Order: sequence, then structure tokens, then C-alpha cells
Amino acid sequence: MTDQVQIPATVDLSKYIETRLMEKRPHIRGRRVPVALLAYSARSEHWNAVELAYQFSITEAEALAALLYYEEHQSELDALEAAEQSELEKMQQLHDRR
Repeated sequence: MTDQVQIPATVDLSKYIETRLMEKRPHIRGRRVPVALLAYSARSEHWNAVELAYQFSITEAEALAALLYYEEHQSELDALEAAEQSELEKMQQLHDRR
């Protein structure tokens, strides 16, 4: 009889990802590097975890955790980022009126 490895349905990424510093925006624990920024950079720049780690001065494990977190919460994070962008645009318009 061989031992079968049980793969968990979800992975606890709280060692790497938190929301404490940036309201509800998930970011690298203890840093202000948003998960969405890492995921968008990986996609637009075609960066892997090694390059993300280098570019953002984080560990490869943190980069991988961010990419996995984004993969598991993509629609939620995209909505948060769209709301954040909308707020920034409103503030810019108010500033431009002065």
C-alpha cells in the first residue's frame, strides 16, 4: 500500500499576504506592495517570480504567494483596483478644478 499525499483545497497565504496596512487592498505582509500591482506587472511585463522579486525587492516566495493570491481572488482584486482608480480620478478632477 502506498501513501497518498493529500493536497489541500486552499493554501493559507497569510504568512505572505495581509490587508492591515492598506485598508482592504491585499499586499505583501509588512510592505506596501499591492498584490494586484505584482500580478499586473507580471502580466504586462512578462515577469516571472524571480524578476518580480528583484524589481520589487521582495522574496521569490512573496512574489509567488502574491501571484497565487491574485489567481484565487482575481475578480475581487480587479474590482478593488477599479474602485481605487475611480477614486484617484475623482480626486484628480477635483484638484484640476482649482
